[in-house]
Amino acid sequence: MAASTPTSPAHQPASVLDIITHKPSRLFIILGGFFVVNALTAQFIGVKIFALEDTLGIRPWNFNLFGQTGALQFSAGVIMWPIVFIMTDVLNEYYGKRGVRLLSFLAVALISFAFLMVFAAIELVPADWWRTQNATRGVPDMQSAFSVIMGQGLLIIVGSLTAFLVGQLVDVVSFHFIRERTGDRMIWLRATGSTVISQFFDSFVVLSIAFKFGPELVGNVEPWTWNQLLAVGTVQYTYKFCMAILLTPLIYLAHFLIDRYLGEETAEAMKQKATTWN
Repeated sequence: MAASTPTSPAHQPASVLDIITHKPSRLFIILGGFFVVNALTAQFIGVKIFALEDTLGIRPWNFNLFGQTGALQFSAGVIMWPIVFIMTDVLNEYYGKRGVRLLSFLAVALISFAFLMVFAAIELVPADWWRTQNATRGVPDMQSAFSVIMGQGLLIIVGSLTAFLVGQLVDVVSFHFIRERTGDRMIWLRATGSTVISQFFDSFVVLSIAFKFGPELVGNVEPWTWNQLLAVGTVQYTYKFCMAILLTPLIYLAHFLIDRYLGEETAEAMKQKATTWN
């Protein structure tokens, strides 16, 4: 029997080489990596609430909506939102519904895993010297600070993950709904339009679960009133709506750079196939 010879790299199955050499595959890995890391980072920094006017050094607006008044305050997670907007559009454009769904479910699974590891870390008994090492810097108990900041309330986690997944799935459906009716024209309409629709759901789902319906079910936290929910949700949605409009030129820049990287023929073929990937 003739001895078998190892298969040379040049004769390996194309699927193996695609991961490293195939530009569309490499692009999907790069975009997917940024997408997942962005989603995970937004969850962890989202516990911080910042004052927009004070950050920009301008006079507080003191809005009055639905009987609620206050300054413009947002979760720090919104600073990651422009990246989500661009990434989701690019993935929709070149990889279709299947690509966005895959990364959305993957992101939710990895975020859930990360939070499980965080909760496990919180339960570890801290070293005595570590607990008090920053007392002179205004943090008398590092364990308490770690637990509060890293261990966000379960309702916020559930609400945030649900809102993220709902927002992404609504975005992909809206994107392709618009694209089917406009073809390859009006990139701005399908990119910005799908974002405007999906972020409406994202903005209100997280608040509803974390601060309205969740507390009513749990019973140990005072739920928000409808006026509170509508006021905060409207402010956050307005911010995302305005950012979607302002970031539209970056969508065109992203398309230009990716088309140049892939080559016009490959890029066009991917866009056409993306419309059929369900």
